Amino acid sequence: MLGVIGGSGLYALDGLEITKEHDIDTPFGKPSAPIIEGVYQGQSILFLSRHGPGHKFLPHEVNYRANIFALKKLGARRIFSLSAVGSLREDIKPGDLALVSQYFDHTRGKRDYSFFGNGIVGHVSMACPACPALAGDIKAAAKSLGQALHTEKTYGCVEGPRFGTRAESFFLRGAAGCDLVGMTNVPEAFLAREAQIAYCAVAVVTDYDCWMDDPAQHVSVEQFFEIYGAAMKKATLLLAALLKTELTETPDDIRQSLKISILTPDENIRAEQKEWLEILRA
Repeated sequence: MLGVIGGSGLYALDGLEITKEHDIDTPFGKPSAPIIEGVYQGQSILFLSRHGPGHKFLPHEVNYRANIFALKKLGARRIFSLSAVGSLREDIKPGDLALVSQYFDHTRGKRDYSFFGNGIVGHVSMACPACPALAGDIKAAAKSLGQALHTEKTYGCVEGPRFGTRAESFFLRGAAGCDLVGMTNVPEAFLAREAQIAYCAVAVVTDYDCWMDDPAQHVSVEQFFEIYGAAMKKATLLLAALLKTELTETPDDIRQSLKISILTPDENIRAEQKEWLEILRA
């Protein structure tokens, strides 16, 4: 089943025929919002609002572990993530869509980054954090629509909630080699890999961050709302096109990423930890 995570401004999915609402707890706390199960474009999906109803969570306040765990427990094996971003490249314009392939983590340690710890030692490979199979399906869906989609882009994740300084913007687009800047895909993408879920993020470009000389091009909340609505319509059309196709099988190095990643022997893992670990391994 495909899980859809809606970012800023996307708190519900128009056209989703709701069959069930899951208000659940996890060993890591509660997700941002009840997870909506329903039928969209004839396919069963799960929908979660990342920031909660009414946008009540700042990026560093989102319970990413609970969100990913709950989606996995409810049957999600792939995640289509939508996120608002700023552009660090002149050719990636406000209103465009971009497919993320790499991440640069520029957060500050306020977030819970891993399911591992507290007696369970694991190290998952994140050299290629986006699922190539799902990315290929998304590219094909964009092509079927004639929809322009920037691909193979690097997302720099910052802590927020403030917008960045010009010095930070120049660092991300220069030394760090980033094409996009946002606040929410880390640790979401990394936790998805720990949960053996195929993950791809479609970035909705709303501004040029603040690296340009023209202050009128700098990010603002006002500019965000002006651009975001129209761009999000393109993103939801892309999702609809994706669901009309048969999705490609997820590679084994993602679907079985925990097979060689956990160093702690099973006999040294507590019973309550084994319960949630088995869900991640499923």
